Amino acid sequence: MAFGRAERHRRSAAVDPMTLKILVAGGFGVGKTTLVGAVSEIKPLRTEERLTEAGRPIDDLAGVEGKTTTTVAMDFGRITLNEELVLYLFGTPGQNRFWFLWDELARGALGAVVLADTRRLTDCFAAIDYFERRSLPFTVAVNCFDGAECYPAEAVRDALDLDPEIPVVLCDARQKGSARDVLISVVEHAMRLGPRSREPALP
Repeated sequence: MAFGRAERHRRSAAVDPMTLKILVAGGFGVGKTTLVGAVSEIKPLRTEERLTEAGRPIDDLAGVEGKTTTTVAMDFGRITLNEELVLYLFGTPGQNRFWFLWDELARGALGAVVLADTRRLTDCFAAIDYFERRSLPFTVAVNCFDGAECYPAEAVRDALDLDPEIPVVLCDARQKGSARDVLISVVEHAMRLGPRSREPALP
């Protein structure tokens, strides 16, 4: 098929969208797999295994008694925010015994989501400390579970002793629009911090 000069120019002027890597982290059972699955435009890659009796002494199910599976490597998804920006999402495993994977997952990331559950708020301390020590921008997203007491974002900020510039948002990880807003918050926060925040995160 022959194209006129104007159409050939339009096609040659088209550019690939910018792609950015975002981590989704947090404690065990906080909703990381759910958030990635809610927003991903592709079928998300999941590495979930069933919880077993052998893991009960290790995996604390208090507050998430209905949980039957856990991520053992990572979750992966993709979302196109607009024609110029695509996010690749990497969900980290939540248990301590899988933290050796975090350094590799964090390499080259623009920023991260730290999901928090107010019923088990201390579970997100490790993720916050990890990203603070590596100067990787992050947003704390409080996943508002059914039946859990809802606290204002500033109350959560105080409880976690976060710096004022770190975004704290409330979300429902099951809802695509809510999860998408969390990801936008991470990108905007990282961009505000400038080029330093976009350097690869090294162990």
